[in-house]
Amino acid sequence: MFMLESHLSAEQHRVVGFIQELATSAGTNLYLTGGAMRDMLGGFPVRDLDFTVEANPAKLVKIAEKKYSATLVSTDELRKSHELRFPGGVTASLGMARAERYPKSGGRPQVSAATIHEDLRTRDFTVNAIALSLNRASLGLPIDPTNGIGDIERKEIRAIHNYLFYDDPSRMLRMIRFKVRLGYAIDERTRLQYENAREAEMLERIDPEALGVELRHMAKEILSHDLVEALEQEKLIGLFSPALSGAKLNLPGLQKLQKARQMAPFGYEATAHCLPLFLAALTEKLNAKETAALIKAAALTKSEAGGPQKLEAGSKKLERELKGGKLQKPSLLYQAVTRASSEQVLYLLVYSAQRIVTDRIRNYFQKYLPAAAEVTDDMVSASLGPAGAAPGSPKFQRAKDEMILTRLDARPKKPAPVPEPVPPPPMSSFARGPGLRHAR
Repeated sequence: MFMLESHLSAEQHRVVGFIQELATSAGTNLYLTGGAMRDMLGGFPVRDLDFTVEANPAKLVKIAEKKYSATLVSTDELRKSHELRFPGGVTASLGMARAERYPKSGGRPQVSAATIHEDLRTRDFTVNAIALSLNRASLGLPIDPTNGIGDIERKEIRAIHNYLFYDDPSRMLRMIRFKVRLGYAIDERTRLQYENAREAEMLERIDPEALGVELRHMAKEILSHDLVEALEQEKLIGLFSPALSGAKLNLPGLQKLQKARQMAPFGYEATAHCLPLFLAALTEKLNAKETAALIKAAALTKSEAGGPQKLEAGSKKLERELKGGKLQKPSLLYQAVTRASSEQVLYLLVYSAQRIVTDRIRNYFQKYLPAAAEVTDDMVSASLGPAGAAPGSPKFQRAKDEMILTRLDARPKKPAPVPEPVPPPPMSSFARGPGLRHAR
């Protein structure tokens, strides 16, 4: 639990407490699973929180929306899994512990409720099959039936069972994605299973919905350029569009996007709606017909397909504001960028031709956000006094915002000038002592 707390931001830690309260009130067992455990044990920042309950989480999701102002992002009705976004930009998935069985290779799975141990044994890779109990009676107990912790220590990706890529061929794409993100090697036996599945032409059985799911995950990856390049080397990027080859594969644009996302402080880019940002770079060199074919191949919705155009229009409005002369004070620039969506800010960092715009965004990332992070909740509570507001309340947030703005505009105190040292007077030959006189 100490390791978990040290890897979570204050907002993430608050969300863990929210979900614990919901599960306790409902009398159901709760576990932290999947990517959150893998990233924590592997020494990576925890990007998303994945919770598993031994029950249908639909009621818990409704309570989270009302009580904690969470927003439902997506729902997988088959697997009884829900993705939520909490205030502060924290995303969390809440799913039912389940067992999946595939009657037909590449077909729709049969999903049934299960215990946490059964759930972990039917997942994809061992590094994703670790759970941490968040229940009062067994708080902090790790559950690792496939020795995923050992594979994390060895930095290896290993399939849980032999039919992994036959049951769900899209896991071949997922494996390359984890390889790039984690920097892990692929277990020799898993690599052989992967090659056998390719020879059996299992890639042709990946349906458009599965491709769309994987494309959305690709968009969230910070190392988007490295991932697309790896998929090209494995000859997998063509699954999305045969046009993504040669000069039309926009690797330079994806490289710029990757650098922009790496420049942003951790946690900032995680709040961005990354799909339109990623699609804008991926399809930049495709014509309208080729772009439409990619959208159809990945079964993207109409709103997702129009995301890049909408993002470009909104970013132009922000660009006009940032290049204006009204943002002379750091607090004014901080407020203007903070009000904008993260994807618009990153889009301008990649595509804006206005030097003043990109410089101001860099100042926001490198100077103003770090300065704002120095204002802690304890400092705000101390300023409000004993009758102050609780952290997370509107009054508390207003006081914190005011303290941040005041701090940004305060001119740093100039250090007091240090007087130059006065050199000692030269010594006469008689003052040097008899030994020196004798030597002369």
